[in-house]
Amino acid sequence: MRKLAIFAVVLALIAAGVAGFFWWRDFKLTQFAKAPFGSAEAKIAEIAPGTGPRVLSELLAEKQVVADADLFYAYLRREKLGPRLKAGEYEFVGPLTPIQVAAKIASGQVKVYRFTVPEGLRLEEILLIVAQSELHLEPQKLAALAEDKDFLSKLGVPASSAEGFLFPDTHSFTRGASEQAVLAKMISRALEEYRKADAQRKRGIALDLLQTMTLASIIEKETAAPEERPRISCVFHNRLRLRMKLGTDPTVLYAMRLIRGKWINNITAEDLRTEHPYNTYTVFGLPPGPIASPGAASIFAALNPIDCTDLYFVSKNNGTHVFCPDLKCHNQAVEYWQKEYFRRRGRGG
Repeated sequence: MRKLAIFAVVLALIAAGVAGFFWWRDFKLTQFAKAPFGSAEAKIAEIAPGTGPRVLSELLAEKQVVADADLFYAYLRREKLGPRLKAGEYEFVGPLTPIQVAAKIASGQVKVYRFTVPEGLRLEEILLIVAQSELHLEPQKLAALAEDKDFLSKLGVPASSAEGFLFPDTHSFTRGASEQAVLAKMISRALEEYRKADAQRKRGIALDLLQTMTLASIIEKETAAPEERPRISCVFHNRLRLRMKLGTDPTVLYAMRLIRGKWINNITAEDLRTEHPYNTYTVFGLPPGPIASPGAASIFAALNPIDCTDLYFVSKNNGTHVFCPDLKCHNQAVEYWQKEYFRRRGRGG
């Protein structure tokens, strides 16, 4: 009996020791998981598909994201997070706790790269922004795709160029996005905004997709004042209805760009007389396609002009315009806001 009692005591002590060890290990692991670690600088970790918890823990320790690979691995096992870990490129800006690090990977919060395209840029300007982004895309591939009729047709673009269909916005992509994927998303956003505007199209406006984006691009280039866009649209719709030439300077600049092979932000009297499909001083109706990428407001305005009798508008040299219903009013506005305005400036007035 005495031996049995001693044996029982020994077993109890062993059990207590084992329990104490596991309690201590769990306590240590919990403390580790809650302790922030890492410098304030960004650390990038690329987690390949199929990476297991052990390899991941070693990678994060090597990148100085976690303090201890073994403890982080033990934490992942304790929380059964292995199957939930997602591949991708992750950015960690510390200090972060292992709980935060694991949660980020388990939820797939991969690093996102952004670039912003302002409204009213031409295709070549937009492709330069995309190519210079941190996505490291190839300029030649972007340019080729932007003129690939088959590629564009599959995406719903009714033209042989992506001009006007790369939507101006802040676009977000993850590492590895291809040239095709980036352009496809930008085009998809443009078509999405067209569908929104089309759903609220004003009765009697019969423009198709290409015509809408073309007119919207002209509206975008003609005014920087959001409140003017529906009225600018009205002027052009009135001119189209009356079979008047649109006579808009931005199309002349675009035509000269196509003729010369380079952009010159100046118009001469000879330019205005130069025959070209995009020169709305020499041809009737809309040009063959967009001259820039319009924003959502200009797309909406193209299909929703206000009711007006205006046929002309003249710049007031501050981003806004004077609107006129007839040539007499127009000539007076030109005299005051263009000729006299610059005479006064020349005199220092």
